[in-house]
Amino acid sequence: MTDAFLEAAKAGDLAKVTEMLRADPTLANARTAEGIHAAVLALYHGNPVIADAILAHRPSLDVHAAATVGDLARVRELVDRDPGLVRAYSADGFPPLGLAAYMGHRAIVEYLLGKGADVNQVGTNPSKFTALTGAVASSHRDVVKVLLEAAADPNYWYGGGYTPVLEAAAHGDIPMLELLLAHGGEPTGETEQGKTAVALALENGHPEAAAWLRQHGAK
Repeated sequence: MTDAFLEAAKAGDLAKVTEMLRADPTLANARTAEGIHAAVLALYHGNPVIADAILAHRPSLDVHAAATVGDLARVRELVDRDPGLVRAYSADGFPPLGLAAYMGHRAIVEYLLGKGADVNQVGTNPSKFTALTGAVASSHRDVVKVLLEAAADPNYWYGGGYTPVLEAAAHGDIPMLELLLAHGGEPTGETEQGKTAVALALENGHPEAAAWLRQHGAK
């Protein structure tokens, strides 16, 4: 039954998730074989309504699940009990700060930084994401600003040779580019395939961003 429930959460099948939770409320605590909570799994697959349905049953969340779903009170409770959790890795290789940043939970990001989280801690999975790369990838500018002001590295080079600037260029996000360059981001980097910020902006249909980048030193 647990596997069927997790598949329904992934697929965004609200009717089935609701029906299964009604029959067995303990499914709200279901996890994958890798240890990923059902609500987190739903969010990873773009199903926030499913996550909300699961969370309505008040499951017991660990610090990583709480950071992902935006439960600041639970994050506080757990970190106050065990401060070392701020740098602990999740089952899929992310620290709480990275998860909160990727999901855009600014208040949790600020809290974790205040508790000693490493702003440049790298994920142990193939993405090699930091909190900043996750926030840029998901276009959370307010979180990006908080991280940069906490000395996040705007030129960190990760999977495929991307940097936060190259990621923002691919999205055509000029305000994000302005923010990154204002904090030392370099517009002249290239991916492992030799793609520049300008090239990434153009191939993704963002000529305005490409023009802006050229005006700010990119080639």
